[in-house]
Amino acid sequence: MAKPGRARGMLVSARADLCQLEGYHSPQIEVAVRLNTNESPYPPPERWRDELLEALSSVQLHRYPDRDATALREAIGDLHGVGPEQIFCANGSNEVIQSLDLAYGGPGRSVALFEPTYAMHRHIAVNTSSAVATGRRQEDFSLDLSEIARVARESQPALTFLCSPNNPTGNADSLAEIQEAAAVVPGLLVVDEAYGQFAPRSALPLVAAGSPLVVLRTFSKTWALAGLRLGYLVGPAEVVKSLERVALPYHLDAVKQVAGKLALSYSAEMQERVSLIAEQRDKLMAALDELPVRYWHSDANFILFRPERVEGHKVWEMLLDRSVLIRDCSSWPGLQGCLRVTVGTPDENSVFLNALEDCIL
Repeated sequence: MAKPGRARGMLVSARADLCQLEGYHSPQIEVAVRLNTNESPYPPPERWRDELLEALSSVQLHRYPDRDATALREAIGDLHGVGPEQIFCANGSNEVIQSLDLAYGGPGRSVALFEPTYAMHRHIAVNTSSAVATGRRQEDFSLDLSEIARVARESQPALTFLCSPNNPTGNADSLAEIQEAAAVVPGLLVVDEAYGQFAPRSALPLVAAGSPLVVLRTFSKTWALAGLRLGYLVGPAEVVKSLERVALPYHLDAVKQVAGKLALSYSAEMQERVSLIAEQRDKLMAALDELPVRYWHSDANFILFRPERVEGHKVWEMLLDRSVLIRDCSSWPGLQGCLRVTVGTPDENSVFLNALEDCIL
């Protein structure tokens, strides 16, 4: 029987707490230069593509994939010097975040984050009915350890997220700060290193059995595989077991497992690209020194900046008119008037800089 108060055949309403929540979107507009989503400006090596096509010829697509993704986890573990039992793989690092929220968050539990930071940390927490405890980074976007201690004391979060390098600000946190944060938060400290390979340091050496700290990585940026949607966590084996309990059956398809494992054999090429992009990033920052903008030092593959003479959103629109797309952060909390540009190829960076000069000079 239909429940009282609802006519037979009508759709049931979605959860009330989702009504004000919008999906995470970044404009996908056809432009000559697209520098808004922090992708690699270079495609995977041609040799990788050829080897992948050959490898896929032996994949039995009529069979379910290896549920444990054994070969892929072993290869990632070898990369980081840990066993496969310390690796959890998923469809992009966002699904790893979702798995963490499902396993450790939820009703009656809270998730802590420090703004401005990656929007999906909040978005996924809300999706899983976790309460969100919000702290602030300092004016220069560095961590405020007293603020972390305050949020930890008042909210007792089951999960605390730190993004390093921080997106969208670009700065990497020091290992001393991360260690201090791990010492004061009551639950699991999650260090999101989606841009970790571009930074001068990583929290990976802090991962240890029994330690409440995990590190997230992705294949989307430095491995030039944003279209593959593959991310992973490195952490204590007991955390990985908890994430496996909330993962859907066969959640990681066979093609993704083969492609990800094969990519790891191209570490040398990846490091060359990281160095090239970091070099271009430093050249971009040097060029911005000569323009009427304020920018923040970046340890990632993007730069956050604020035009000084023209309002940020207006500059974004003017750049779009010139077929250059960057990220408009001007309305985000703590980022009034700010824009974020992905480091592209040398030619793309030149086009961006020339267009930016036209807009603000």
